[in-house]
Amino acid sequence: MLKIGTVYRMPKEHQPERPIVDGLPNYYFETNTPEYGFDFQKGIHKAKEVEINKIEKRCPLIIISSTPRKAGSEDTPWHDRYVPDHGYVKYYGDNKYGSGKPEEAPGNKKLLSLLNYYNSNDEKVRLEKAIPIIFFERCSYDGRPKGNAIFQGFGILESVELVTQYDHNSKGYFSNYLFTFCVLSLADNNEQFDWRWISDRCNGLLLTKETMKFAPKSWKTWIKEGNTKLNLIRRTISSLGLVKKNEQKTDNPQLLKEIYEYYGGKARNSDKHEFEFLALEITLKVIEENGAKCKPGWITKSSGDGGVDFVLRVDLGRDKLASVRVIVLGQAKCNDPTKPVNGRDIARTVARLKRGWIGAFVTTSFFSEAVQQEVKEDNYPIMMINGAKITEIVERELKTQNISLKAYLAALTTKYSRLSRIPEDILE
Repeated sequence: MLKIGTVYRMPKEHQPERPIVDGLPNYYFETNTPEYGFDFQKGIHKAKEVEINKIEKRCPLIIISSTPRKAGSEDTPWHDRYVPDHGYVKYYGDNKYGSGKPEEAPGNKKLLSLLNYYNSNDEKVRLEKAIPIIFFERCSYDGRPKGNAIFQGFGILESVELVTQYDHNSKGYFSNYLFTFCVLSLADNNEQFDWRWISDRCNGLLLTKETMKFAPKSWKTWIKEGNTKLNLIRRTISSLGLVKKNEQKTDNPQLLKEIYEYYGGKARNSDKHEFEFLALEITLKVIEENGAKCKPGWITKSSGDGGVDFVLRVDLGRDKLASVRVIVLGQAKCNDPTKPVNGRDIARTVARLKRGWIGAFVTTSFFSEAVQQEVKEDNYPIMMINGAKITEIVERELKTQNISLKAYLAALTTKYSRLSRIPEDILE
């Protein structure tokens, strides 16, 4: 069994007979399959194929592993994202440094060849051709930087996008593929992945339909129903509690301080109204990283905005009839990062929302539990974006664009316009 969120040890000597190695569950014990070894490798690891009745071949699984916490460093310049609690993983392919054509990198080539199978409307094709993908996040543990990884679930390939990346070592740009995976639910399996399913897929004496006994329920549902049921079987974690102050702390307090001082400090002719440009950019990034299409709008005039600092639009659906455009009204507050948001400021934004609109409140500080409770109890349709989230996105953008903070923030004032328009204009 592999359990979601558990750190596993990958020792150099596999020692498959030992359940615990160096105080951690042993990956090679949990994945032990007679006459078939699963070496833990970096990147996209396609397991060796098995002959089925000496006629066809079957790949038991694909393993995706990365170190997203090192994103932006010289040895990991890309920005993979593991968000299993919201049911997705975003992974940049094997053409990490632009050493060749992105479609020819072995891992990329394999995943690209499988996309049609994952998107197929034919149940038989999904059953016989789709390969389960499992996700590991490499991590440090107890002072040991290597040989440890968190199991982050399993799923399928959902979409592929050709993107441009920047390599800090070569100071050059290159093409690569961004793969988005759907992480499937293990709720019916007590958040555990039964390796007996993979062991059966390694057994060449079994047809693929005969290997389904220990498959997770979500996989069986997907095989039968296809992508039309992804919304029901995607892994989602209920978030019933409030986010405490210490859970809203940024990992980079110095960067947050520099952002705050840029707009509200005395080191320059600061103008807190300029923070609205960053707030719009951050809101757009937050929406897009959660899979929605967003159209940036404008910054409102500095006076008489009535609690609205910026406007943008979220587009849901692509069909002309079966789609909807949602107006987002934003409020930006460049507040002292050590002091919580005033609930009255959020109330002002909420008061401007019309039926079907949503709000976004962006601040360099944090949200008290009392404010969060009020928003939840009153079912306010408002996004709360704190200083920690701002810092996370800005830090990522600085490394991606290879740019200084001042240059990044200054560029935002020319990226968006300050207009005197009504919010409904963005629907045109």
